[in-house]
Amino acid sequence: MSKRGEETRTEILAILCSSNRPLSAYDVLAELRDSNSKIGPPTVYRALATLGDRGEVHRIESLNAYVACECAPHECDTILSICKDCRGVEENVSPELLKQLSSIIDKSGFAPTRHVIEVHGVCSSCDDERRLA
Repeated sequence: MSKRGEETRTEILAILCSSNRPLSAYDVLAELRDSNSKIGPPTVYRALATLGDRGEVHRIESLNAYVACECAPHECDTILSICKDCRGVEENVSPELLKQLSSIIDKSGFAPTRHVIEVHGVCSSCDDERRLA
């Protein structure tokens, strides 16, 4: 593992941690180019893939974007709640739900390797703002 590669991953994780919304790989690239104009998309995608494999970031499939993992290291996939108003993302873990889902899918002979559960709606803060408006 190269020192520069680890530095890039650290920078990307810091960018995602400081953001209050999911970022696309190109959003991350734009931030990185402030300090390194020569960095390219393949480098960012490789770093995001490694961070994802480590469980440090989550890819939001429906938005084609990434967020830093909020939870302590966990053994199962997460359930991501995505606010359609503020684009905030909340992370939850429910091993029981994922086990039950796998059991249902197993009955058809399909062998799941990972779950991607994204729930779109309105967070409590945005919902409160709507009620007050």
